[in-house]
Amino acid sequence: MRERELRKSINSNEESKDGSRQRLLVVANRLPFSAIRKGEEQWQLKMDAESFVTALQEFDVRWIGWADVNVPDETGKIALTKALAEKRCIPVFLDEAIVHQYNNGYCENILWPLFHYLEDPQEGLATNHNYQAQFDAYKKVNKMFADVVNEHYEEGDVVWCNDYQLMLLPEYLKRHNYNMKVGWFLHTPFPSLEIYRTLASRSELLRSVLAADLVGFYTYDYSTNFTSTCAHILGLEVTPKGLEDRGKLTRVAVVPTAIDPDQFVRVLEIPQVQEDMKKLKESLAGRKMILGFDKLDMMKGIPQQFSAFKKFLEENPSWRDQKLPSQVHEIVGHINRSIGTPVPIIHLEQMLDYHTMCTLNAVADVALVIPCREGTNLECYKFVALQESNKGVLILSKCAGAVNSLGAGAILVNPLDITEVAASIGDALTMIAKEREMRHQHNFKHVTSHSSQQWAATFVRKLNETIVEAQRRTRQFPLLLPMKEVVDRYSESSNRLLILGFDATLTEPIGALGRRGGQIKEMERKLHPDLKELLKKLSEDPKTTVVVLSGSDRNILDHNFSDYNMWLAAEYGMFLRHTGGEWMTTMPEKLNTKWNESVKHVFEYFTERTPRSHFEIRETSLVWNYKYADIQFGNLQARDLLQYLCTGPISNASVNVVRGSRTVEVRAVGVTKGATIGRILHEIVHNKCIRFDYVLCIGHFLSKDEDLYGYFERQLQSKMPTKTSLHKDSSVLDLKGDNYFSCSVDLNGSSARYQLVSSDDVVTLLKKLP
Repeated sequence: MRERELRKSINSNEESKDGSRQRLLVVANRLPFSAIRKGEEQWQLKMDAESFVTALQEFDVRWIGWADVNVPDETGKIALTKALAEKRCIPVFLDEAIVHQYNNGYCENILWPLFHYLEDPQEGLATNHNYQAQFDAYKKVNKMFADVVNEHYEEGDVVWCNDYQLMLLPEYLKRHNYNMKVGWFLHTPFPSLEIYRTLASRSELLRSVLAADLVGFYTYDYSTNFTSTCAHILGLEVTPKGLEDRGKLTRVAVVPTAIDPDQFVRVLEIPQVQEDMKKLKESLAGRKMILGFDKLDMMKGIPQQFSAFKKFLEENPSWRDQKLPSQVHEIVGHINRSIGTPVPIIHLEQMLDYHTMCTLNAVADVALVIPCREGTNLECYKFVALQESNKGVLILSKCAGAVNSLGAGAILVNPLDITEVAASIGDALTMIAKEREMRHQHNFKHVTSHSSQQWAATFVRKLNETIVEAQRRTRQFPLLLPMKEVVDRYSESSNRLLILGFDATLTEPIGALGRRGGQIKEMERKLHPDLKELLKKLSEDPKTTVVVLSGSDRNILDHNFSDYNMWLAAEYGMFLRHTGGEWMTTMPEKLNTKWNESVKHVFEYFTERTPRSHFEIRETSLVWNYKYADIQFGNLQARDLLQYLCTGPISNASVNVVRGSRTVEVRAVGVTKGATIGRILHEIVHNKCIRFDYVLCIGHFLSKDEDLYGYFERQLQSKMPTKTSLHKDSSVLDLKGDNYFSCSVDLNGSSARYQLVSSDDVVTLLKKLP
């Protein structure tokens, strides 16, 4: 019932309680209107022909973006803001200096080439000494955008961030208001891991994007590139719905682009367009027309188009008197001179008005759309929508984002294979009517049944659904640890017990260690340097007992904690000692470890076949660790290892197999932190003759070991008398629920009451303890 109410309250595209449409803040690098100054306080606005304004007409939209015009004076800014407000646009004003560093620098010289596979960013850095200044400008502009969004945001708004220019924006928005509904959509390709990992700011950009609730792409290929890159660079878990990081799910969706097909179908009914179509057909005099509409950028494959067309004409002399409206001077002149008259290419390097563009698309026999790499290309959609009567043929690059939508009816080509493109031109020009009809119908059906309005509505709907799921998931995960309450209760108590895990709790976060020393240093498992003095202070407090409870062996704990006045519990509590004494065992007398040798051989085998993996031999367990291996290959190997273990060496053994965070552990039955905590506490109480009235238990414990938390929960529920003699079977706790805090560190899910993100947060907490 609760979930149904949540879904209803934020259901996309439905009217709100006051009857209004859902408000949508669309944030893009540029506003959908260009501005031309006509006087000190006068501005002329013109809508960008390629904007997706019509796609969002079902929503109550506010557009936020750069006005793409330098306005140095306040009078001009006020006047432009007022003019844009009538179009529901909110400007972000950028001066020329920051535009040069942000837009012309980091966005267009670093990110755009990288995302289109054009260059190694490190090569760009060799000639660009202002990289850090450009990235600083990028961060500054993203912060400026965030400030404008926050200024105009109203509770319940959906914020839709767009494209590579605003990759830091989702995180900035979430920092200000974690409950803000934020989506981010990329309108370009997303490169493969091998390309993206060369970017200096790779991790920061990915984590910022992942702060969004929903991340959208045009194609499945780009979405899988993104998830794979996040998995490898950030070490996140890929799920069928997206990426999971410490319980927070960022949904990744594929939402193919579209146009407003009715708009183009209607334009053919305009008398002037019909007249222009008639004149153009007459001027062609029975000849064929191949059409190419492209921007003059390096990814559109324009040189390849002309080279392929030249080859086609050279190999097919009978077609040399044809015409082609297209682009680029030098190649055009060369072809026209070498092939002869009549001129085979008509080169129009200009912006065509809307009706002329529609006329050319409607009359053309073939459309040539062969970008080398592209997020999307709406020109091919327009061509299909305007070809209902002519049934023209679309030649489409396999590298175009539209290939997944229009590939069924198009002739698909490799844009770099000039021979293949030339042959495809010939096939398109000579294609029989029946095949043209069939191919066209495939694409026409898709274009007319998938509108830009549906594209936008789908993205917003998925974003709203993601919010519902996030709210449900939040109830399944622990709350953030209330540090002030922890510190206050600590100050008021008389005998405090601090139980601390070691790995990922008292060690440095992997990312920080990786930057400083790489994998080998990470494997050393050293105490976080910021914790050394803190633990010394805590362990010397007569009111505080510190226990480090770890799955690691005794040598590791001795190496890190011998100089402290605390208790050490190694191998899940099987071995225990105070740092002033000798190790003792709490291990059951008849613990069976005969399985140890056969499991060791299995782990050796999988270590050999999994680069950068290793295994550890302990007295009560063996652990295979693939934390530093390729994450996807490591997961596959772990799956095979588990299957091999369960059907072979341990099929009849009395052991538990525990799957951890990129670890597989085999341990004897009954070896858990919870199973031994009672014995540990009685030993401590026997030495100190006290009972604890405050317990803080923090750790990155595997699910099998979270019965540790259960031990204390059962003690709280038992409601034992608070004053009893301290004999063997009496409670070691004089504990009230308000004085017990269990906290997981860096885990997706936990039975602990609270959670912290990383060991850096543990440092922050322990610094606050008096």
